[in-house]
Amino acid sequence: MNSSSSTALRELQRDLENRANDLSKLQKDIAKNRQVRKKYTIQLGENELELDLLNEDANVYKLICPVLVKQDLAEANANVRKRIEYISAELKRLDGSLQDLEEKQHSKREAILKVQQRIQSH
Repeated sequence: MNSSSSTALRELQRDLENRANDLSKLQKDIAKNRQVRKKYTIQLGENELELDLLNEDANVYKLICPVLVKQDLAEANANVRKRIEYISAELKRLDGSLQDLEEKQHSKREAILKVQQRIQSH
């Protein structure tokens, strides 16, 4: 193997290592996204259940420091609906972000395969 060929091989190996590191970072971001999404999905379910429990004759209390204070049913209902709206928006944002990350992951894997094939052909 001549000097220019070994230099080219080292550069390809360095390129492969950099791409593998980038892929690893992307995979961590995907795992984090899924973890946050799971938390929001649980919160959404809890809030929807809370909304179902807020019927017309329910007594609703809000914890303010160490004291429970009676809260207006309409106000409690509106607060829960706002939380559901916020959580739903966050889930939608996370879904878009996850799709983008997964597309990048696919591209990185394809690029890694191409570099590996170039290394094998040397």
